[in-house]
Formats: sequence, C-alpha cells, structure tokens
Amino acid sequence: MNKFQENAKRNYSGPPQLSPPPGETHVVFNQPCPLEPYNAYLSDTALKHWVKVFGGDWHRDALSEYGEKVGSSLYEAGFVANKFKPEFKSHDRFGKRIDQVDYHPAYHQLMDSGITAGHHSLPWTNRRMGAHVARSALAYMHTQADPGSGCPLTMTFASVPAISHEPDLAALWLPKITAEIYDPRNIPFFEKKGLTIGMAMTEKQGGSDVRANTTRAYPINDDGPGRSYELHGHKWFCSAPMCDAFLVLAYSHDSTRESTGLSCFLMPRWRPDGTKNQMFFQRIKDKMGNVSNASGEVEYRGAFAWMIGPEGRGVRTIIEMVSMTRFDCMVGSSAIMRQALAQAVHHSGGREAFGKNLHQQPLMKNVLADLALESEAVLAISMRVAHSLDIIQNDPKNRHEHLLSRIATAIGKYWICKRSAQFTYECMECIGGVGVVEDNILPRLYRESPINAIWEGSGNIQCLDVLRVLNKNPSVLESFIAELGRASGRFQDFDCFVNDLPEEFSDTKSLEFRARTVVEKLAIAWQASTLIQFADPVVAQAFMASRISRPHAQYYGTLPEGIDCDYLIRRVFDPAGL
Repeated sequence: MNKFQENAKRNYSGPPQLSPPPGETHVVFNQPCPLEPYNAYLSDTALKHWVKVFGGDWHRDALSEYGEKVGSSLYEAGFVANKFKPEFKSHDRFGKRIDQVDYHPAYHQLMDSGITAGHHSLPWTNRRMGAHVARSALAYMHTQADPGSGCPLTMTFASVPAISHEPDLAALWLPKITAEIYDPRNIPFFEKKGLTIGMAMTEKQGGSDVRANTTRAYPINDDGPGRSYELHGHKWFCSAPMCDAFLVLAYSHDSTRESTGLSCFLMPRWRPDGTKNQMFFQRIKDKMGNVSNASGEVEYRGAFAWMIGPEGRGVRTIIEMVSMTRFDCMVGSSAIMRQALAQAVHHSGGREAFGKNLHQQPLMKNVLADLALESEAVLAISMRVAHSLDIIQNDPKNRHEHLLSRIATAIGKYWICKRSAQFTYECMECIGGVGVVEDNILPRLYRESPINAIWEGSGNIQCLDVLRVLNKNPSVLESFIAELGRASGRFQDFDCFVNDLPEEFSDTKSLEFRARTVVEKLAIAWQASTLIQFADPVVAQAFMASRISRPHAQYYGTLPEGIDCDYLIRRVFDPAGL
C-alpha cells in the first residue's frame, strides 16, 4: 500500500475512543484527515481520460511525476507563497533604483518546478501530436497548487507566437524563453540561460479598450518592425513585473513623429547595453486573489523596446498571445473547480451526519454528482481546444480547426470562468465551517475564482468577441455547428437543441443585447457534443438529462432522478492512484 492509498484509508476517523487523551477534554472524531499527500494525475479519473482521448497519453509518466509533486511539496509551497506576499523594492540600500520584486522561496520552488516540467514550453520544444494536451494537463495540475505562479508561466508560453513574428529577435530570445531553466535574478537577459515574459496592455483610462491607450513609441533610429523605439507612458496592469521582458502596446510614430497606429513591442527589463531600462514601477497591486503573483503599475520614461510584428497592427500581433492566455484561463478555472471538488468529495467521504456518511445522504449525493459532472464537462472542452491547437500546429491547413479556434476560446473562457466562483462556493458549503477557515485551501480558491473571468477580457468582452468573429466570417458559425453535429443522431433532445441554435442569430438588431444568452447556449451545446463523442457514456447521459433535456438550475444539486450519482462521485478519485 503506497502513501496515497494509506491517506485514503485513514480519511474516516471512525467511532470515538472511550476516553480522551491525557490533558484533553474530549476525543476528536468524525473529522476527515487532510487530502495530502495525493497524486493529482493518477487520482484524477477525468483528467487521465481526456489526456488519453486527445492524444497526450505519451507524456503520462512525466504527468504522474508532476502530479505527485502537486499533491505534496508544491501543494504546501502554494500555501506558503500566498502567505508571504511579494514585496516591491524601488531602491536598494544605497539609494539606487532597482525596481525589484522579492518573493518567498516557495514561489521560486513553484516557478522552478513548472519550468523544469515544460509548463511554459512543451508544445514549442516537442511538436508531437498531443503536446498541447499534455502541457495543458501540466498547467491544470500546477494551478491546483498555486494559480498565481501559473500567470508568468502562461505568459512565457503564450509569448512565443508573437515574438516569432521577428526572426532576428526570435533567434535571440526564444531559445532562452523555451529553456527548462528558471533564473529569477534581476540581471540583463543576455546573462541568463532561461527567461520569463510578462505583458502590459491596459491603462487607467482604457481598461479592455486598448485603443484608448496613450503610451507613445518613437524610433531611436529607423522605424518599423524589429527596430528600436523609446516608449513614454504608463500601464495600469503589468503582469508579473519580475519577468525579463514584456509585450507592450503603444502608439508608434515614424521618424517624422507622425503616428502609425497601435503597435506591439518587446520591452526588456535591462537594455542591450546592460543598463537598467527606463521602466519604473509605482507599486504592486494589493489583490484579493492571485496573491503569490505580483501585478504592477509602471511608467515608461523613454523605455527601450523592439517593435514586434507589422507596424500599426499591434492588436493583431499581441492577440496571438492573448488567445493563448485566454485559453489558459479556461484551463486555470477548470483546475480551480477540480481542486475545490476534490476537497469537497474527500471531506464528505470522511464525515458522518445524521447517522450516515455524507456520501450516502441523498441530497449530498445530488450536489456532489452535479459538481463532478460540471467539472468534467469544462475539462472536456478545455482539452478539446488543446487538441485543436495540436492539430493546427501539425496541420496548418486544417480549415475546420482554424475556424473553430477563432470562437471556441472566447466561448470557453466566458463559460468556465463565470462558473468557477459559484462552483467553488458550493464546494465550500459541502465542507461546512472548516471550509471557510484559512487553514483550508478553499478560501484561497474562492478568492481566486473570479480572477480569470476578469483578466484577459471580461465576460462581456468574450461575448462581443464571439459576435465580432461571427460577423466578420460567417463560416465560423458553420464550422462550430458542424463540430456540434459530430455528436448528432444519438440524443433527440440534443439534435433539436443544436438545430435551433442558428435561429438565435436571425434577429441581428437585438443580438448584442442577448449576447450572453446566446454564448451560454453555444457553451452548453459544445460541452454536450464533446461529452457525447468522447466521454464515459454515464457522464454524457447525465449531462444530457440535466443540461439539455431540461435547463440546469441556478444552483448545484438539482439533478433529475435516474442519474447514477454514485458513479459520478466515484469518478472524482481513482483509488489506485490516490
């Protein structure tokens, strides 16, 4: 019996002893043990299923190794990294400006583990089919230990397509960006073997409306892609300010100082001559969630940067990075839901109430099974997007996947990130009073749960993006409906649901007003289609019965009769890998 199975065996504390230990007033019983240690991969039936379905199973040994870390050392590091917040130091003890963010060693442990495992680079260094799926599984598990450190790992990963626009810069930067080497020192990029990348887009007056930005970029010598510029302005949110460089948006100007439009730039922390770049952090945000990760406010006073991508096409250039980070928001919110569910199922499995184990109480069964169904459905569409990225990378001419990817991430980010907060709260309620105590991971997950819904484009932005894409290219909707149609012919209610979807787009005058309703229907249909095609039949049938054949209620625990709740709950943990 391994240590994970021993942990499962001792979860239920059993009946009370006859007398309390010496010096104690009572015997503690009917309290579950913590869910630690455990293997976040081997114990996760759903994750193993979807990794295998979409071709990432060749990486299973590495995933298992990382899963064991997530359920033990990294799990503990997540608590510590969030307890000891990052500290900003504008100057050193001699009065020299350094703009440095100091982190607890636990944070560096999380970063080092993620980079060593390829969280930030796997599909770029191993282009085998399933690499995006395997990398998504790494990110999914890492987030369960600490979502905050996942932010710079995600941005480093997502920066590769954007930087690839400039071959000379790509040759210099990408080998170090994709290296499995973590170097947190605040030194010039050319002195390091491994680099991390951050991002700065939003400004005080603009928020999601980056066209309202006021930051300006002026050429140092020649203007145009790959050339050097000086930037003047500010950013309201600069994610992960300890990174070695940042992708930044600014209005570029030519040598006559005429504006050429909003362009994208790669801004290093240190200039190529080894001097500190003229970027000055004003403070780091005091956030309710994502505490281990620093987010800064920064001013540029002639900061050096290289233009990336076509001049005046900055949004189009950086959107490739944003698309990847939005996808990771899907994965990250799915992971938060998974960790919350794991805690709820584990806790209720080791506790009795009203004469029965909580797992045996009919209403609690309904709640846990409903949560388990939701968790697997959001994981399924997240892995479907990862699979699409794999196909596009290995078959660039695949028209269906290109069209699908233009809409799928926006739908998935809207739906999953929105569902996360209510889902996490419900798991807290399953645990009860212990779930709101800071010793438990649930309070941290609950504070974290709204973050992804706001970052990288809020819910309204995602819905408007769906409409924009559909308006620009009607073939995108045709491709999405075709994707749904791959599951047709097995459930009459599903076929009717899908057949009615095109009608939602007939009234174009009210479409923006109804955008959330429409996108939610697309999300439900997409989950149903994916589960029908690839899921365990019991899971697919349960989703159909509770989400398609009738509308799902606002709260969890409203599954109709006839669903095998015990089976759904058992899928949460694989005893052989626990």
